[in-house]
Amino acid sequence: MDVSGQSSVKSSILAKDFFIHNLTHISKNPAFFAIFSRRVTGKLPFYLQTTLVNISMKINLELKPEDLTEKINKLWSYSGEKIKSMTAHLQNTSGSPVVTVNGVYEARSWTDWTQGFQYGSELLQFNATDDSFYLDLAIRNIKDKMTSHISHFGVHDHAFNNLSTYGNLLRLLNEGKISQDSWLKEFCILALKLSASVQAQRWTSIADGGFIYSFNGPHSLFVDTIRTIRILNVGHLLRHRSSGENDIKINLLKRAYQHALATAKYSIYYGEDRDSYDIWGRTAHEAIFNTNDGNFRSPSTQQGYSGFSTWTRGLSWAMLGFAEQLEFLQSQENLPELDELGGKAHLEEIFLKAARATCDFYINHTAKDGIPYWDTGAPGLVHFPDWQKENSNPFNDFEPIDSSAAAIGAQGMLRLGNYLKKKKVKGADTYWSAGLTVANTLFADPYLSADTDHQGLILHSIYHRPNGWDYIPENSKIPYGEASMWGDYHARELAHYLNEVIKGESYYTFFKDITA
Repeated sequence: MDVSGQSSVKSSILAKDFFIHNLTHISKNPAFFAIFSRRVTGKLPFYLQTTLVNISMKINLELKPEDLTEKINKLWSYSGEKIKSMTAHLQNTSGSPVVTVNGVYEARSWTDWTQGFQYGSELLQFNATDDSFYLDLAIRNIKDKMTSHISHFGVHDHAFNNLSTYGNLLRLLNEGKISQDSWLKEFCILALKLSASVQAQRWTSIADGGFIYSFNGPHSLFVDTIRTIRILNVGHLLRHRSSGENDIKINLLKRAYQHALATAKYSIYYGEDRDSYDIWGRTAHEAIFNTNDGNFRSPSTQQGYSGFSTWTRGLSWAMLGFAEQLEFLQSQENLPELDELGGKAHLEEIFLKAARATCDFYINHTAKDGIPYWDTGAPGLVHFPDWQKENSNPFNDFEPIDSSAAAIGAQGMLRLGNYLKKKKVKGADTYWSAGLTVANTLFADPYLSADTDHQGLILHSIYHRPNGWDYIPENSKIPYGEASMWGDYHARELAHYLNEVIKGESYYTFFKDITA
């Protein structure tokens, strides 16, 4: 297997037993993919037996988590001062910090989906440094400003806000990292239960299940939401359920996994000829449904270039979201609600297929150093046809990088690798090493910001390229040099994850220590 990214590869993609998929097209587009072996009979499904052939990212198979210790320590040292600077700047303002403009976080009031990342970053900073300034700041902000997010019926991203805050705070209480406070603990538990119940109500039924619909309306399934269904998992762990009309009881875990099954089926592509651009791991930001009959109509996008290309941050949400759900399933017995959806083994098979497909796509459609451009179909990429063979260049004249996709996706590859290691599956080390490779690039120049005048931690993030919402520096043709609240949070979360692995004391998951 060539993991250096130097070979040119033709592709065969399995469908049913196997077939050769458009070799002429693939040979003209070497970015369009990796070789998968013929289906083999046996206990493991085919995607557990196949080997990824990497044609893009140069994966460092020798890299170990401990090798990143110095970079992680620097990240936390920069992070604290940036949190203080942002806090001082945003005092007495309304709205949530979303992206930096010329190095400064500005508040915007539109769904406020990033506010939990702001206060969650304060908790992660405390977790890393034991500096009570950040803990006190986070608790004060959560009490004063997060209540509206618990009862927000208009959004699909409750976990982004509420697990980052109430979830992290409850974990710290249960881990004994902060002094026991029974009122604060019950406060967090109640917030998480209610958030899960509210999120479960945002539901569209389709013939084969249903999904939590996006803020676009009941017709719209966003791939992002695969990571926010964690709030339903947590509500289930806290033994809560939602209620509907005529006192119908809604099982939160079942609803979470109905959504995950819909995402795996309609948002992720597997080289099975669903359309002319169907290749293994392509991801649609949005799936559109006819709400009259529940039928799928088309892929679409809000923040990507096209419904037929892959917006890389959406891809990274799927990478991490499915990998985390695999870890959750691994921790659970075969519960009755799982049996209603085909059983634990069936769910693991579908989630694993989605996780591997999206992680494979990322590895094969990123720059050599593991940092992706904002969309794999971005039209400006035609101006530098060797972008996959070269390190990422955020200062180019054609298309921006999205470092936030790397911060999210790295954790997805690490978690998938860890899951597969426990299964003793060949290829697990490749995903693990790919995640470390991305983190190693991300936690260094030109991405990790040491500039004390810049409030962002991870530079070269993109918010909404089609709408032009990203700051473009003078004399530049594209946005670069700015940070996002979700990118900074997930870089901190990635650093926390690796810290736990390096220390060897525990393994961080969203469900760890949610229950005492």
